[in-house]
Amino acid sequence: MPVPDVTPDYSDTAGRAVLETIRAYGVTAVFGIPGTHNLELYRPLAELGIRAVTNRHEQGAGYGADGWAQQTGLPGVVITTSGPGLQNAMSAIGTAFCESRPLIVLSPGVPLGAEFADVGTLHETKDATAMVRAIAEWSRRVSSAAEAVDAVHDAFTLFRTGRPRPVHIEIPLDVLEAPADAPAEARRPRPLPARDAGDPDALAEAARLLASAERPVIVAGGGSTDAGNELTAIAERLGAPVLTTLNGKGVVDERHPLSLGSNLRLAAARAVAEDADALLVVGSKLGEAELWAPRLEARGAVVRVDISAAQLDKNLGATVGITGDAAAVTGELLRLLPTARRPARDVTAERSAIAREMRDTAPETVALAEIIADALPDDAIVAGDSSQIVYMALGSVLRQRHPHSLLYTPTYATLGYGLPAAIGARVAQTERPVVTVIGDGALMFCVNELVTAVEQRLDLTVVCVDNGGYAEIRQNEIDRGMAPVGVDLVQPDWAALATAFGATGRRVERADDIARIIRTAIDEGGVQLIHIPTNRKD
Repeated sequence: MPVPDVTPDYSDTAGRAVLETIRAYGVTAVFGIPGTHNLELYRPLAELGIRAVTNRHEQGAGYGADGWAQQTGLPGVVITTSGPGLQNAMSAIGTAFCESRPLIVLSPGVPLGAEFADVGTLHETKDATAMVRAIAEWSRRVSSAAEAVDAVHDAFTLFRTGRPRPVHIEIPLDVLEAPADAPAEARRPRPLPARDAGDPDALAEAARLLASAERPVIVAGGGSTDAGNELTAIAERLGAPVLTTLNGKGVVDERHPLSLGSNLRLAAARAVAEDADALLVVGSKLGEAELWAPRLEARGAVVRVDISAAQLDKNLGATVGITGDAAAVTGELLRLLPTARRPARDVTAERSAIAREMRDTAPETVALAEIIADALPDDAIVAGDSSQIVYMALGSVLRQRHPHSLLYTPTYATLGYGLPAAIGARVAQTERPVVTVIGDGALMFCVNELVTAVEQRLDLTVVCVDNGGYAEIRQNEIDRGMAPVGVDLVQPDWAALATAFGATGRRVERADDIARIIRTAIDEGGVQLIHIPTNRKD
């Protein structure tokens, strides 16, 4: 008597339905780690033409997905396993929430009916959905493939019409592995809503205020990165200087005569905005972490544009608030402004004051950042970390032509972001060189991702600025009258460590060699690590 075939049918599971829907929206790469419970999310990837990047920690997967998303304009996608895998990604989810980045996290969950059982199953978690919901835009535990597919569609609608933030879809294991109840037509992309161009009356009043101003100024944040052409045209039409947050860096070409760069942390830059008789703020909550000050004090009229109405009076009240898509709203504003260009405001004095304050604040760090910046190709994408070399200097020193050319997390200020974000950016595109500049403390949070870059055969240069540990925290301790504790750290042989991972390790012996070594590493390609000890005696 023949033995019946009891092999499960995995040809069209809920896992496939979800990934097929995500692929239909254009996503071509996912980041994560295969695990016992998530294999049906991995099974269809190759057939769907989706590249699987296996990070060495789920936090790195989240940051890799973020770097990928910033280069493609699509949401990053992370696949975790249940329990610890999902928990490992929580820092990346928190980062995406604070920095308003589009991220989809997929994870399996306990089977339907097994919620809160507490019976000791593998990776059992009390309430994974509630855990993620506490820090994400939303987290849903679905009960069918159809619900999971609907959740994917809802995520893409959110990213188009609302403030982009992370979402989590938990698929119970028995649902994940079962035949899908979502027909083919349900997996096709849904038409996305038209971009909201704002209320006509508010637009007219905003145009009137800006056109009549004698000293207009523009502040562009991370929510304005799709509006670069419109903002540049408005700046030129008004003759208005442009300041950006770090998340908005490069929205207007920083070599433009009206650009004052991403320098809002400096009092000299904030003074330009505060002295405006009309201030146009696009896509920014003007948070303390970007300003390095409690708030921006505007003396004139304030026009605020944001995709979220809740942002329009946050941290600075609006004279006129316009809810809508940054590119659509600024396009309408441009149409309503007088066509004749005003003479461009001469910002030479302001630019000099900003540069002077920057150098006075951290002269040695700025000098090193200038060497690094001068060595980079003009079109380089630079991933930074919460390291002094970045937030005290490089974020200001770099003058970039395009948005998303500095990958950074100014609000969440996490350690260990730079290297995996650079990996994601490189996976997304091969036209522009990618470099991460990262402190030794931050690199130790994500050094395992060096082997991810090697495995993915990427051209990626890592510049490690080594100040011997947590130097700023050391100074904080001294300033509080404490003896330094826990901040002077043992360092590996960084060049040898990189070589052990299969990369090329280089140690800088003389300051005069820094630029040459960086250029050589980028030209040679592959994964390169350049170790710059900053306590050397030249």
